[in-house]
Amino acid sequence: VQLQASGGGLVQPGGSLRLSCDTSGSTVDYFAIGWFRQAPGKERDFVAYVTKLSGGTYYSDSVKGRFTISRDNAKKTVYLQMNNLKPVETAVYYCAATNMLTMNPEEYHYWGRGTLVTVSS
Repeated sequence: VQLQASGGGLVQPGGSLRLSCDTSGSTVDYFAIGWFRQAPGKERDFVAYVTKLSGGTYYSDSVKGRFTISRDNAKKTVYLQMNNLKPVETAVYYCAATNMLTMNPEEYHYWGRGTLVTVSS
């Protein structure tokens, strides 16, 4: 599965960004796409996932109510709409594919290159 994340950039605190994960390069099927983020010197943290068929979603408590994950199967793209961003959310954001219903990054076996999100005034 080849994934490509995009849409990162510099945003002020309280601002919004929409990230995209292009899965059109995928050669195998998957059950769900997840978004993760990794700040410098820290572990990779789960943000949200969406299942491919039903569109079911799940969020980490830290982003619930502010972030929305969605998928467009026709465009083979998964989105992460991020609102009310905070400086502590500055990180490289990654999308990844799994055949399980999981938040554990070790159970995601296909990763794209990340996209940097910087939240700063």
